[in-house]
Amino acid sequence: MTDHSHRTGAPRDTEADTDAEVEVEVEVEPDAEVDTVAGSHADTDAEADAGLRGRWHDTLLAARAGAEGPDPLPYAENLLARWAEPQRRYHSTAHLRAVLDHVDTLAAHADDVQAVRLAAWFHDAVYRPDRSENEERSAALAERALTEAGAPDAVVAEVARLVRLTVTHAPAEGDRNGEVLCDADLAVLAGGPQEYAAYAARVREEYGFVPDDAFREGRAAVLRQLLDLPSLFRTPYGAAEWEERARHNLATELELLTSSAPG
Repeated sequence: MTDHSHRTGAPRDTEADTDAEVEVEVEVEPDAEVDTVAGSHADTDAEADAGLRGRWHDTLLAARAGAEGPDPLPYAENLLARWAEPQRRYHSTAHLRAVLDHVDTLAAHADDVQAVRLAAWFHDAVYRPDRSENEERSAALAERALTEAGAPDAVVAEVARLVRLTVTHAPAEGDRNGEVLCDADLAVLAGGPQEYAAYAARVREEYGFVPDDAFREGRAAVLRQLLDLPSLFRTPYGAAEWEERARHNLATELELLTSSAPG
């Protein structure tokens, strides 16, 4: 069970696009308070997406280094649509935004922070919780989309390499870009008690098709693998600020999972 704690628009991932989309229509009785709350949430989401579009625009232009290329906006729209797919509970636009924020925090530790930011956009761009090839398909999407979007070949190759690295979250010593991306992706493990509990609950929702016993067994194996690592975080900032709390959270979740197991 893993959580691994994009012409005028971007290229489409054909296998993902053939998946049927399920539309659920819900009738709600008129209620002024509900309408107001829903409206405020929609406004907040729209503002957050606008912020992400701006970040994508700036990052892609910086990666092009002055070279001409197509309009960045259709690529942002394609990516945001992917991150908002209905099967996502944890691997959502909120996760994308959090990883980008953590990359900003760790920017001084990267050799090419723009490549790391692009990799953050693509690292879970293809995501189906019942499939094991998400990272490879995300990397292939990055190669196609970024080439078309006008990114230099070296940047495209680095972004794809970084996306594939999130399979293991084990960058080689001296791989500063890899260290920053992996630390940013795993920073959720160092959240406060409520934040971590919400993260764990969203992961469980993504794997809602897995029976409880099987989920507990698989999730416990992932937690043990993480706890067995000599270091969860490779950047000096991550090691100093996130390591201890993340290990406490992982150990606490593992204890809860094993103590709640039947028998």
